[in-house]
Amino acid sequence: MLFFTQCFGAVLDLIHLRFQHYKAKRVFSAAGQLVCVVNPTHSLKYAPTRCAAGQTSAEQGVLPPCHNHEAVHDPQLVPCTCPLFSCPWQGHLEVVVSHLRQTHRINILQGAEIVFLATDMHLPAPTDWIIMHSCLGHQFLLVLRKQEKYEGHPQFFATMMLIGTPTQADNFTYRLELNRNQRRLKWEATPRSVLECVDSVISDGDCLVLNTSLAQLFSDNGSLAIGIAITTSKVHNTEGEM
Repeated sequence: MLFFTQCFGAVLDLIHLRFQHYKAKRVFSAAGQLVCVVNPTHSLKYAPTRCAAGQTSAEQGVLPPCHNHEAVHDPQLVPCTCPLFSCPWQGHLEVVVSHLRQTHRINILQGAEIVFLATDMHLPAPTDWIIMHSCLGHQFLLVLRKQEKYEGHPQFFATMMLIGTPTQADNFTYRLELNRNQRRLKWEATPRSVLECVDSVISDGDCLVLNTSLAQLFSDNGSLAIGIAITTSKVHNTEGEM
């Protein structure tokens, strides 16, 4: 009986996931966009002040340690950049993508324009939705986080980070777009480097920020579709328009 219950639950989860894929493809197939359905993950190392180091260290190509007791002794090595887990791994920037895929099972999607479909937006904070995006010869990390910046008031934060140096990140512009029920919300900015902590980007507010009511306005049955586009640009600006 227990075996049957577990198998039945797994089948229901699979049906739910296939239904999410079908809905997304039905909505975005006309635009020829790739769709990635992303399930939520509860962060195991969440802390509001996990990264307190400044911009200077990141510009030098060294990721500031996310814990006070940690230190990067070899300037050519960086800690794990996955915002979900406390991971002791260190390695060269060139192998960060392999580490994220093999160790943390973070999916990667290729294409100039994709749709990031985050499911189960109703789950309590803190919750993260994460994928990697391969485009223009580089890899990017998209993080959507549900977090209570103020107690009892959860918000959604979405940002794109380049798996590379801050100098390389300055060569790109990313756009996050929500479009539903004749409403459109767009955020366009220069990506930050993963040599900077995701927590710092969120605490600075240098990302797309949605309160709960606004997220519900653009969600469909508990799922939020975010269109992603990345371009190369020498002229950078940050805008939010609705």
